[in-house]
Amino acid sequence: MKQSHQLPLMGLLLFSLIPSQLCEICEVSEENYIRLKPLLNTMNQSKYTRGTSSSVNVLLSLQLVGIQNQNLKQKLIQQIEYIVKRRQAHNGNPLTNYYQLSLDVLALCLFNGNYSTTKVVNYFTPENKNYYFGSQFSVDTGAMAVLALTCVKRSLINGQVKTDESNLKNISIYIKSLVEKILSEKKENGLIGNTFSTGEAMQALFVSSDYYHENDWNCQQTLNTVLTEISQGAFSTPNVAAQVLPALMGKTFLDVNKDSSCVSAAGNFSISTQEPITVTTPGSQSSISVNYSVRINETYFANVTVPNGSVFLDVMKKAQEMNDTIFGFTMEESSWGPYITSVQGLWASNNDRTYWELLSGGKPLSQGVGSYVVHDGENLEVRWSKY
Repeated sequence: MKQSHQLPLMGLLLFSLIPSQLCEICEVSEENYIRLKPLLNTMNQSKYTRGTSSSVNVLLSLQLVGIQNQNLKQKLIQQIEYIVKRRQAHNGNPLTNYYQLSLDVLALCLFNGNYSTTKVVNYFTPENKNYYFGSQFSVDTGAMAVLALTCVKRSLINGQVKTDESNLKNISIYIKSLVEKILSEKKENGLIGNTFSTGEAMQALFVSSDYYHENDWNCQQTLNTVLTEISQGAFSTPNVAAQVLPALMGKTFLDVNKDSSCVSAAGNFSISTQEPITVTTPGSQSSISVNYSVRINETYFANVTVPNGSVFLDVMKKAQEMNDTIFGFTMEESSWGPYITSVQGLWASNNDRTYWELLSGGKPLSQGVGSYVVHDGENLEVRWSKY
């Protein structure tokens, strides 16, 4: 699938050529569009890191909801061109996880690229370990797979792609299984998986309503909870903002035509606000104290003082200043924000399925190291883990 990292990027400018698809949706009412302003500000005002793929998702999201901002789009296109060149320098080999593989297959399907239906069927079996982190099903990975498989299925039904009947049958079975897994991760408050996976889960459920009963999911409850999360500053990086915005507008990655019969016309958003949205952290202390630990074969502790409103990464940086041997670490920027690549010289590895897990009070965090705001007296941990 050597073209898989090129067509998704260059094809983003061709959305108006894609046929509409049917889906079942809920969406933010026009009078509540103002509640989406923080998402738009995040995408509009962020500084996009050279070499990350945030620009792809942001451009996709802006296009889907009908936002026109030519200066931003030009900046994003320049980033996309850089990514294309960088991936070509890797000889087109997939720099991929299963989320990215699903996104690539979706783009190839939408933009009439070349792919093997048989290979899709082989790659996307629902029990594949790549859908999981340890024993935990990855909702956003499963959701992106549902979108990709739905696109492939529709292409087969419409006769755009030829294959044998067994492949079509297996794809339907896979979609049903993945939808069941996604719904099994639904929380009492309506979120699916966690805050950041919910937008793509909504998209997946929009296009797969034939595979579940109406009372299996309260779409309006999910939408209301996401709006509350927005008001609390949850979607603070451009990629996560871009992931959730289309779903809130009742759109999916399959609905790239404004005349789609299942999508209401998007309102006219204004993203000319010059001042960023600021999230106020409760409390009046100028500094806070947290307990920070690194756990490998043994556990290393430190009490760290940081300014009120600091994120997990600030704690790690402060601890590193205190003792670089014990708390030294490295990180890389990604479309989701920074992530930890090593601690004490021990590197995370996709081949070994190892990573550095972030915890608070012994429980894994759903937010990243650059976005989780820490609290006074909190017990924070970075743990060497396998998935």
